[in-house]
Amino acid sequence: MATVAQAAALKARHDSERSVGVAFAIMLAFLVAGPFLLYPVFLMKALCFALFACAFNLLIGYVGLVSFGHALYFGWASYLTAYAAKSWGMQPEIAILIGTATAAALGIVAGIVAIRRQGIYFAMITLALAQMMYLVALRLPLTGGEDGIQAVPRGRLFGLFDLNHEMTMYIFVLVVVLAAFLLIYRIINSPFGEVLKAIRENEPRTISLGYQTDRYKVVAFVLSATLAGLAGSVKALVFQLASLTDVHWTMSGEVLLMTLVGGLGTIFGPVVGAFLIVAMENYLASFGQWVLIIQGAIFVVCVLVFRRGIVGELAHRLHVRL
Repeated sequence: MATVAQAAALKARHDSERSVGVAFAIMLAFLVAGPFLLYPVFLMKALCFALFACAFNLLIGYVGLVSFGHALYFGWASYLTAYAAKSWGMQPEIAILIGTATAAALGIVAGIVAIRRQGIYFAMITLALAQMMYLVALRLPLTGGEDGIQAVPRGRLFGLFDLNHEMTMYIFVLVVVLAAFLLIYRIINSPFGEVLKAIRENEPRTISLGYQTDRYKVVAFVLSATLAGLAGSVKALVFQLASLTDVHWTMSGEVLLMTLVGGLGTIFGPVVGAFLIVAMENYLASFGQWVLIIQGAIFVVCVLVFRRGIVGELAHRLHVRL
């Protein structure tokens, strides 16, 4: 009986890995062909937000913690990367490391402060911390206030590759995002990831099994903040700009929307959600103020028709994990 159950579990795992492999191959093919079919800057923006959404999904989708303040890590990493590249003359890889490390440090502080609370209290603490740092960004000379940090030099990667060339920059962004995506996939399919899912499903039971859940949640929070910071750092070089928009609370709402539309707790959902919303912002801009109404109508349809998100609903109907 046990042998039959084990065989069934192995088959299910094999089918799941195969479906993920096929989906990843399709995504990779699209991204490789993308710059020959679409505007590279649009693709780079979508990739940065896809990484941001994947980082956010690691926290909300696999731990069950709703953060309303993830713009804090995205935006401040963007600021420090831009400042390091422009004012300190750092090479792009060093500037990105500085921005990502800043996000990690902020994630450690915010995680320790907020993690002992649950539900709406956790969400409100993260929002309060993000708004506090937004006001700091508004007043601090380092950030440039309302003007932000403009004309950020992209520089030469490792002193060899000129990132001012669009295709070189695109390849760099693609490699960074794919590496981070694979890291997230490895995390959620590791023993550590299984504990995170157990916390999401039933934290008291996980505690009864001997796990110190607060420590796991802090580590997951810091990982999510760090990867969000990586996305913000790369975005600062792509657009050669760091602005208040990146740290505003609406940015946290936008990444939440991307995750929900794509599919909460799915691997590819945040990527699809990010590309969809960035495409809507880009191609519906000509409608002016009507764009918000059009977006709202599309989101209502998505919620009514795809209650699990686009990818979540597709995976449910195909009986696979995506």
